[in-house]
Amino acid sequence: MRVLFVGINPGIRSAAIGHHFAGYSNRFWKLLYESGLVPEPIGTEDDGRLCEWGFGITNLVPRATPGIDTLRPDEYAAGLRVLRRKVRRWKPELMVLVGVSLYRAIFGAKGPVRAGLQRERFEGARVFVLPNPSGRNANFTYSDMLAAFRVLAKTVRPPFRSTRARPRPIRGR
Repeated sequence: MRVLFVGINPGIRSAAIGHHFAGYSNRFWKLLYESGLVPEPIGTEDDGRLCEWGFGITNLVPRATPGIDTLRPDEYAAGLRVLRRKVRRWKPELMVLVGVSLYRAIFGAKGPVRAGLQRERFEGARVFVLPNPSGRNANFTYSDMLAAFRVLAKTVRPPFRSTRARPRPIRGR
C-alpha cells in the first residue's frame, strides 16, 4: 500500500450501502479521477478497486453519523489506537487525511491548517491533508479541492499502474 486515505467517520448513506464517501453531494470519487490519481472514472461502489492503484481506505471512527458533531472524545481515542495499528501493519508511504477537522483531531492542531503535505509523520508515514470533499464543506470551492487533489497526485508519482492481471497476447505458432 502506497497511500492510505482516512476519513473521520462514515456518513449515513455510506453506512447504509457499505461503501466509502457515498453521500450524494460527496465529490471524492470525481476528484480522484479528475486529479489523475486513478486512470478511469470510478464511484463509491468501486471503493474495493482502490488497491489496484496502491490505495487503501478507512475511517478514524467507525460509527456512522450525519455529521461529526455527535462524535465523542472516547470514540476519537479508540479510533486513533486502531488507526495506529493499521498504519503499522499496512505501512503506507503516505497517510492522507480527508478533512482539516480530522488533522486537527489527530494532531491537536490549533489555528489554520493548510491542505497538502505536513511536517508530522504518523507511525512512520508521511501525512497529507485534503479538504473534505463533502458538498457541505463551504470552506473550499471545487477548484480548491481539485488543486489539492492534484498536488496529492504529484506527490504520489510515479503514476500508479493497475495490478489487475492483463491478458497476454497469443503468440503465433
